[in-house]
Amino acid sequence: MAGQAPRLGWVAGEASGDLLAGLVLSGLRERWPGLSNFGIGGPRMLAQGFDSWWPQDKLAVHGYAEALRHYRELSGIRRELGTRLLAERPDAFIGVDAPDFNLGLEARLKQGGIKTIHFVSPSVWAWRGGRVAKIGQAVDRMLCLFPFEPEIYQAQGIQASYVGHPLADSIPLEPPRGASRAALGLSERDQVVALLPGSRSGEIKHITPVFAQAAQLIHRARPQLKFVLPVAPGRRAAVEAAMATHAPGVPVQLVDGRSHEVLAACDVTLIASGTATLEAALFKRPMVIAYRMSGLSWQIMKRMRYQPWVGLPNILERDFVVPELLQDAASPENLARETLAWLDDAPRVERLQARFTALHHQLRCDTVHRVADAIAQTIGR
Repeated sequence: MAGQAPRLGWVAGEASGDLLAGLVLSGLRERWPGLSNFGIGGPRMLAQGFDSWWPQDKLAVHGYAEALRHYRELSGIRRELGTRLLAERPDAFIGVDAPDFNLGLEARLKQGGIKTIHFVSPSVWAWRGGRVAKIGQAVDRMLCLFPFEPEIYQAQGIQASYVGHPLADSIPLEPPRGASRAALGLSERDQVVALLPGSRSGEIKHITPVFAQAAQLIHRARPQLKFVLPVAPGRRAAVEAAMATHAPGVPVQLVDGRSHEVLAACDVTLIASGTATLEAALFKRPMVIAYRMSGLSWQIMKRMRYQPWVGLPNILERDFVVPELLQDAASPENLARETLAWLDDAPRVERLQARFTALHHQLRCDTVHRVADAIAQTIGR
């Protein structure tokens, strides 16, 4: 029936997918108050009444080597999930990012007669472009966050819609710097460095220690600087241990969640590559992007990459507007030097903020309504 609320299956495999899906679900419920959602999701989706059949953190692995070690468990979850979804027969299945998990699941569901939608295009324009053919076999519609993506899929006969980025709608054009500083107990006079090393277990293992060592070097150079680190749920003990080991005596303020407050309050952020870098750009913050992973995962990834940028702000601007330090280049000394450089160059910061403001306007296009329209078109509602 055209007016009946749909039943939707979802998989959001990690914190960034949960954030995007949670923002969209709140809007979908306004359109379809009786909407039913189930599958695998995280706390932001659960807050919207989502029924998660497995804990989301089961899927949040870091790098190829780690995925191989967890392959049997992950493939078992995907197999059982697919069987249950085929039995439940949702009106559509929406895989949020996590292409290595979701595309295979989507292919099985599509073959079984369930409409499939993938939300967040894999970075086929950056690496592993051969996946486009596999995507065509798996999805009925691709929902793209960035305006240059749909033509890549349409050229291959795949339906694709530009929906913008929900974070661009939810993050204000003028960041609430003063209110965020007050909420975090920081003064207007403080110079603040935000540390965002990522929330997955592999990121805590490979990235948090080097961020802590960089903070120690920055602290030695400028003892008056303040450090704030937002901690993901369930990760406080691991982060505290890393800071105590690698940055003893450095006054790093740990806060539970509240990453948007931290980004709004800071002067510069040292940040792991991923969705958080786009959030930092939308908050108009200068940043140093870094990433480290196991040696095997790095060897695999760098062979598949065919553009010079890794961080989303640089990819979208087609330019190195912020520094990227990857693997061995992400040394404590390099991270500290590049972070301090932003604090000493106000004109450079102003130029960056102007570019990020223009980017924010480009990505702000009422994503929730565009996603709802795309879902309705796909399922014939």
